[in-house]
Amino acid sequence: MKILVPGGAGYVGSRLVPALLDKGYEVVVLDLYLYGRDIFKNLKGNLTEIEGDMRDISLVKKALVDVDAVIHLACISNDPSFELNPELGKSINLDCFEPFVSESKKSGVKRFIYASSSSVYGVKEEPNVTEEMTLEPLTDYSRFKADCEKILLKESSDDFVCTVLRPATVCGYAPRQRLDVVVNILTNLAFHTGKIKVMGGDQMRPNIHIDDMVRCYMHVLEQPSAKINGKTFNAGYHNHTVMNLGQMVAKVVGKTRPVELVIEPTNDNRSYHISSAKIEKELGFTALYTIEDAVEGLVQAFQAGSLPDSLTDDRYYNIKTMKTVNLA
Repeated sequence: MKILVPGGAGYVGSRLVPALLDKGYEVVVLDLYLYGRDIFKNLKGNLTEIEGDMRDISLVKKALVDVDAVIHLACISNDPSFELNPELGKSINLDCFEPFVSESKKSGVKRFIYASSSSVYGVKEEPNVTEEMTLEPLTDYSRFKADCEKILLKESSDDFVCTVLRPATVCGYAPRQRLDVVVNILTNLAFHTGKIKVMGGDQMRPNIHIDDMVRCYMHVLEQPSAKINGKTFNAGYHNHTVMNLGQMVAKVVGKTRPVELVIEPTNDNRSYHISSAKIEKELGFTALYTIEDAVEGLVQAFQAGSLPDSLTDDRYYNIKTMKTVNLA
């Protein structure tokens, strides 16, 4: 199979692309490479890299030649980055998606897996938020994710198998590292400053280890069509409070250096929690890695010097990079 991964040079893609190559897939990456152009320089396997913009339909057509499956990761991630330029975010996260789906179908793509987000649910009181619950997105980022889900699923057919995944927040080490998501933020601060600040503490935050997220995409890709066509699945691990996450980070990093955990009040009491029972029951997928595993992986990367200047380098922080490159 030949697989196109738009956004493949991003955080999750930097782990997914090597995994796909290891399984013998032919892989095409279409990406702007905002965070570095040498992520895949040492990879072996049948890899084609196309540096360019998803909004360029001629480039999209070129990338889709002879492609069997799409794993669509491309977007401007997380709300702060998105709010830097709402029109830019809309043009990338929504406006170009329907043309991309249409071209995929015309080009003979047989499978299309879309990376949505568990943020589409908004804040729920229920202890287990399932795929059947009403979507109540709170931001443009999550609203456009919900819109793209509808765009894709209405095109599903026997010849165009469409699946939506709603991941929890991804954590852990990757060649293209993000240090602007909760577990990674706390680990970076704990390791380098010996102090982490927890705002509030009782809010729930669903997370998933990056290796499990990669396993999830691979697992869904290899499922029989009837099990995944037109379906939506949450993808997460256990739901933990922000306080629990802080305590886990402090415990793991505490093996290396003393860590002070500081609690401060907050007016932001948004709480997110999702159920991943459906993907386990219907597809047999379960997470294997813990939050502690993610923290330990980051600590090892810090110790090995794999993430230099992690507190200051713009490339680890989406919002800083977006400001630096001034993408239009």
